[in-house]
Amino acid sequence: MRIGHNTSSKTVGPKTAGLLARLYDRSQSTFTLADAREITGLNSQLASSLLHKAVQRGLVSRLKPGLFVIVPQELGTTSEYTGNPYLTAKRLAGSTPCFISHASAMEIHRMVTQPQLAVFASSVKRLQSRSLRGTEFHFVLVTPERYFGTAKHWVTKQEYVDISDLERTVIDGLRQPEYCGGVTEVAKGLWMRHQDMKTTRLVEYALRMGTGAVIRRLGYLLELYTIAPESELSRLRGTLSETYAPLDTLLPKEGPHLRRWRLQLNITPQELESIRTT
Repeated sequence: MRIGHNTSSKTVGPKTAGLLARLYDRSQSTFTLADAREITGLNSQLASSLLHKAVQRGLVSRLKPGLFVIVPQELGTTSEYTGNPYLTAKRLAGSTPCFISHASAMEIHRMVTQPQLAVFASSVKRLQSRSLRGTEFHFVLVTPERYFGTAKHWVTKQEYVDISDLERTVIDGLRQPEYCGGVTEVAKGLWMRHQDMKTTRLVEYALRMGTGAVIRRLGYLLELYTIAPESELSRLRGTLSETYAPLDTLLPKEGPHLRRWRLQLNITPQELESIRTT
């Protein structure tokens, strides 16, 4: 059996052909050594040898020890393929619960205007960030009690990843703007999709997160863009302490202080207002 381009490097033996066929039947583009053992019935040593030859022939690409991705036929003999980046992030996390978050979730939710060059995922264990074939995969630690506000995003008919929902994506961006390009980018995303968001849920998520800076930033933006009733803004203001937080942690701590939200406005209201007209 040969797969694509009629090259000898794509020659496939019956075991490899059977493995790939089963994976295609499952719509499973990424797989582990354990998956290969289960499908082929081979022991670890023989399955590893089978996959080593498949990598050499350009049929699959090795993402990390024990983790592989099928190379699409149209890519020929390349071994530099990483597959869908969101599925790859999920597989890199292994058994650790994780969800696609921050700038990557913003991209999935159509909250950005520029393509993202890195993949961000939040996980309940500290996982090492890594670079694969030129794509950076960043794992952000989140405590189990802050693992909420997720939804399924189907990548194929049978494969999905968990992602932060619209409201949680905004909250994560306001908590860690450095993973989203800054508060201005989060504000753009909020405005672009605000009609599809529930302001009550935004407020509930912010209060549940329990981070004062998030509550301050969210309240300010909701009020600035007039997309939340006063009753919801009052819920946020009622939790504020006397300390001030910068609106954006990526910018110098300069600019006027807004007592109403205990914020130092190191982004001008005019800049944020201009988002609504772009």
